[in-house]
Amino acid sequence: MHDQPKYIPLRPSTFFDDGRSARPLVDGTVARGHLNADAAFYTGKGPDGKPLDAFPFPVTQEIVERGQERFNIYCAPCHGRLGYGDGMIVRRGFRRPPSYHMDRLRTAPNGYLYDVIAKGFGAMPDYAAQIEPADRWPLWSTFERSS
Repeated sequence: MHDQPKYIPLRPSTFFDDGRSARPLVDGTVARGHLNADAAFYTGKGPDGKPLDAFPFPVTQEIVERGQERFNIYCAPCHGRLGYGDGMIVRRGFRRPPSYHMDRLRTAPNGYLYDVIAKGFGAMPDYAAQIEPADRWPLWSTFERSS
């Protein structure tokens, strides 16, 4: 039992002809629960690759409340509860994020903000692991923005 043969991913192996221990995925393989067929919902971008401005679902009171809840948990520590970039982290000496009330962000398409949550921007890390796609959209429904 002390010496058990096993294949560690990405380690070489003599078992297969190609010398790899891991098998490549079959073309078209989709992990269970990750079909993500609605590209607009899962990327924030339209068919042309540009960020969408419209939400991919109707914005209801429940969506706004969920967005406020998620914002207070994930965004407010840096951006502040009102979105001015004066959160508790900034007061502790970390880099100040931009205010959501500046014209550049007030007029940015919602899909752009969705993308920033998913991939990060500047000093902001990505929050893809912490905030699932269904919760990325509601975050921006909490701010009344001019278009």
